[in-house]
Amino acid sequence: MTEAAADSSFGDAAAARYRVGIAGAGAIALASAAWLSRAGHGVMLWSPGGAGAEALRTRALTVEGLQPCAVAVEVADDAAQLCRASDVLLIALPLNGHRRVMDALLPWLRDGQVVIVSAMGSLSSLYLHERARRAGKALTVASFGTTVLTARRESDAQVRIMTRRKAIGVSALPSAQTAACVALCSALFGGGFFAQANALVSALANVNAESHGPLAIYNWTRIERAEHWPQYHCMTPAVARVIETLDAERRALASAFGIEVGTIEDHFAKSFGTASARLADIAAELHAKRGGPPGPTRTDTRYVTEDMPFGLAFVEALGRIAAVPTPATRTIVDAASLIGGVDYRLQNDLLEPLGLAGETVAGLRARLD
Repeated sequence: MTEAAADSSFGDAAAARYRVGIAGAGAIALASAAWLSRAGHGVMLWSPGGAGAEALRTRALTVEGLQPCAVAVEVADDAAQLCRASDVLLIALPLNGHRRVMDALLPWLRDGQVVIVSAMGSLSSLYLHERARRAGKALTVASFGTTVLTARRESDAQVRIMTRRKAIGVSALPSAQTAACVALCSALFGGGFFAQANALVSALANVNAESHGPLAIYNWTRIERAEHWPQYHCMTPAVARVIETLDAERRALASAFGIEVGTIEDHFAKSFGTASARLADIAAELHAKRGGPPGPTRTDTRYVTEDMPFGLAFVEALGRIAAVPTPATRTIVDAASLIGGVDYRLQNDLLEPLGLAGETVAGLRARLD
């Protein structure tokens, strides 16, 4: 590290400046790069796809919206260069790329490095931690259940930051490093981080799939016609009721694993400062305040390609382990698979290597310590 020792407490995190390597070149990766650079940390980006960060080799990264600025960031040629140059790694890309990118990083990761997975789902952080341990490497893998920032990529070198979430849960593998990870994340991004018991809490605290899935399915013709549609305006009372049903199944599942997670209404209140009690009213409140964001206009939206296999299908898989019925969740995955012409359950490339099909509640909880 530049100013922090790679020990169990990660040095004096509050005073340290870190070299942060970011795997990803989408909106959250660019927003995170700008935020961290502005805070005084060194930042290097790696685009796993190969070309997503090329413009930043010769141009500054420009930020609009929250905290506008222009910053210079380094660009790595490959995973090896990113790992060699970094104290902390941030994986900031869609869940359907986590396994591939983790496999690319793994040979180059060093003992004592911290990898932050933002946002984690389907226990992708457990996949990395267990693979690293089998390779004889002592890593700390931290997880966010959601992203610190919400953002939209405007161009190759421009990003708009819409929101900095007020509260972000952090878990760690091994779990003994959780407090140190909270301190590290606070040093990187600022305050608002709090400890979560384990990575499964981080996974089940994420409500993106429960909210995005019904929004996509019940507004599919708008997506297919590439219409402009404001998301929260289209979260009508009937759609909100479906989301609430999925949310109830998520919370029942968490309870079966001995976990307490907040409601989806709590999530909106913590993330966006909403005051309404009912989800339909929260949607109306957000629409009145923000007028958006606009819903997806491509049928390959992450609301189905990411949230179905790695969100709702993962909930189904956990339900089978804990013998918790998830009929509404199953219905939405079935509807998405039917309308998309693909079985989204088969698109999750983490379930099989994690061995969840033969797992028990006690066994999975033990792996998360």
